[in-house]
Amino acid sequence: MDGRSFKANLIGKDLYTDLAVVKVDAGEEILYPLTLGNSSALKVGEQVAAIGNPFGLSGSMTSGIVSQIGRLLPSQDIGFQIPDIVQTDAAINRGNSGGPLLNMRGEVVGINTAIQSDTGDFVGVGFAIPSRTVQKIIPTLIEKKAYHHPWVGISGRDIDPDLADMLKIEDARGFLIINVLKDSPAEKAGLRGATNSTEVDGVNYQTGGDVILSVDGITVRKIDDILIHLQRDKTVGDEMALQILRDGRVTSMVITLEERPSPSVLANNSTNSTQK
Repeated sequence: MDGRSFKANLIGKDLYTDLAVVKVDAGEEILYPLTLGNSSALKVGEQVAAIGNPFGLSGSMTSGIVSQIGRLLPSQDIGFQIPDIVQTDAAINRGNSGGPLLNMRGEVVGINTAIQSDTGDFVGVGFAIPSRTVQKIIPTLIEKKAYHHPWVGISGRDIDPDLADMLKIEDARGFLIINVLKDSPAEKAGLRGATNSTEVDGVNYQTGGDVILSVDGITVRKIDDILIHLQRDKTVGDEMALQILRDGRVTSMVITLEERPSPSVLANNSTNSTQK
């Protein structure tokens, strides 16, 4: 852009992924659209560049590498996490949010969204919403002004080595269900939360719940794998096949995904702040 300002209207927004669509009141001859790249093809160590307006310095570009992919980022005050996030060490500061993260072909592989910092300034850890998420959600925001996320209705914890020993699981992988929300898809499918608690070396472990081992044939090492699968490949109304460990036996079940309730409904329905 040449520094001019234009009015814009909000078309749609999605708080759960920190994405929004605005329509700029400007002629097509002024705007230069960028090509959307494939964030799923990103590799750790790949060079990227971030563009934005840090501290009001318009059109600034910084460079770095992809530090990691598939991160989870807590969304603001709504009790959910944004999955499949791209982590980069390209300098991202206040004012970069909404700007593109580009690969070396000039393709948009992410939209800059946040930094991890104790001071509010850049310390080498920045985050971007992947282009795969953008490609899935933005068309719906344009058409319907909102996006409805699929929801399971569970909370719990990843299986670590200590918990694996306690549950007599050979590999420290999977996700232990501790809470199943009332009237959720998980409750309707018959998933079970924790029923007991055990203290080991002063640490209290909740046990007795189902352990999710895989979803649609994808091995679940931790909750990240479930959330990324929901974000990438599932929509409201889809079925999802689960392999679970219950009472020492592996069994299968199918769950039908429903629309994620509003944060206020969840707050009245659960004491755990992070839902899946």
